[in-house]
Amino acid sequence: MHQPEDSGGFPVRVAAIDVGSNAIRFFAVEFAQPDRYEVIEQARAPVRLGHQVFLSGRLLPSTIDAAVAALAGFAERLGALGVSRSRAVATSAVRDARNGEEFVRRVRAEAGVSLEVISGAEEARLVHLAVRHRFQLERHRWVLADLGGGSLEVSLVDGEDIHWSVSHDLGSVRLLEELGIADEEPGLFQRRLEEYTARLRLPRGRRRTAPIGLIGTGGNIEALARLAGREPDRAGSSVLPLDELEGLIGQLASRSYRQRMEELQLREDRADVILPAAVVYQTLCKLAGFQEIHVPYVGLRDGVVLDLIDDYARHGTHLRRQDHLVQTSALALGRRYRFDRAHARQVTRLALSLYDQLADLHQLGPDERRILLAAGLLHDVGGFISNRKHHKHSLYIILHSEVAGLSNRELRLTANVARYHRKNEPGGRHEEYAALAEEDRERVVPLAAILRVADALDREHLQNVQRVDVSIGEDVVELLLHGGGELEVWAAGKKGGLFSRAFDRKLKLRLVPAAT
Repeated sequence: MHQPEDSGGFPVRVAAIDVGSNAIRFFAVEFAQPDRYEVIEQARAPVRLGHQVFLSGRLLPSTIDAAVAALAGFAERLGALGVSRSRAVATSAVRDARNGEEFVRRVRAEAGVSLEVISGAEEARLVHLAVRHRFQLERHRWVLADLGGGSLEVSLVDGEDIHWSVSHDLGSVRLLEELGIADEEPGLFQRRLEEYTARLRLPRGRRRTAPIGLIGTGGNIEALARLAGREPDRAGSSVLPLDELEGLIGQLASRSYRQRMEELQLREDRADVILPAAVVYQTLCKLAGFQEIHVPYVGLRDGVVLDLIDDYARHGTHLRRQDHLVQTSALALGRRYRFDRAHARQVTRLALSLYDQLADLHQLGPDERRILLAAGLLHDVGGFISNRKHHKHSLYIILHSEVAGLSNRELRLTANVARYHRKNEPGGRHEEYAALAEEDRERVVPLAAILRVADALDREHLQNVQRVDVSIGEDVVELLLHGGGELEVWAAGKKGGLFSRAFDRKLKLRLVPAAT
């Protein structure tokens, strides 16, 4: 997607395109200041990409055609409105479809839109960004539930961080597809839903950090609040009591699809999915032990435009914040697999120090640094499965997990960098490495080389090395170790072959005598 040159000031126009499982949404806003925006145009294309995906695993050709046409129209609006920055994101339907990459290629070729398929963790991050902009979370912890057509992201959040996040395959369209529309007997459909959603689980927190409330986002919870007569207050949010939600479930379950459209004035692509959504929110309320749901009337699209303007206005701060998010999420994943936290932190600290000091050689940027950060923290998680070949197990675990702040592509890079922290070097015979684009394979090599050396410098998991100073010569890179001993020198030298090839210089290590 073409991005016009930024003027560097305000006002500035940005836009989000949200390619969801139930519809495609266009959202263009003008920011007068970094924290204040006004909607200049929004549109919704009722293209249900999730139709049949959750049963067959493929996007239908007719649905792809309709989606490409809608996106081409939205791309034209970007230019007409003078939008400076935009981001198009696709969620669960495209993420789960076997022909999702084919769809992304068609969108780029025919609509001129660069569509990014984001993870559930990235969805949670963007929704949290939108919610904290609207809602005063402060230091209190809340359960944040974002229900879309294909998935449900449940997070524990406060005004700064996401403390944990889990993605469930319980989207409203997915439930509809998998359970079927029981139009002849609506009560049966409700009972199936209640049994199906009963498998939801919420992690338990400590008493002192227990959440104080439940926040719900998504078009369905907004529609349910309005059906209950709960319009937004001056701050833009409302509260839907559980007993009123249960009353709505009874009304919806007793009506057919057509009756919901005619009697409740629900649009066609809302009337069928609103009952599954209502039952999911009812289940969440009961699991979390709350009697009401707070509805902020913001969602993924709001998070996207806020993220864009954050990057535009405070690029350096934004990068540091994203690094913090990746670190928090990676540490949470590491704890799940019982990693050695002290070792992971030490290796990551040393790896990032080497990365920064070697910048003139590798010519990589902040995105690759963030990948190294995640790979350093997670390189040993495979030991949860088995210490033997744990580097390969780490690859598998990372590939099948989510790290907030990393795209799917960045997660694949992270998995490969972590995989090569030991044993064989990157090579075309390795399936996951060979599947990367050529430019990404070239990124993996220097990052893995740095990680190998950093890991060797904490071979005994004792955190002996305090600091590493790098001296770069024409044909030599010398590492001056403050702390540690001959064991670290030997271990790093033994694992330095990839480093020498990556940077075209011999690796030397020298101990700096302790001050007396």
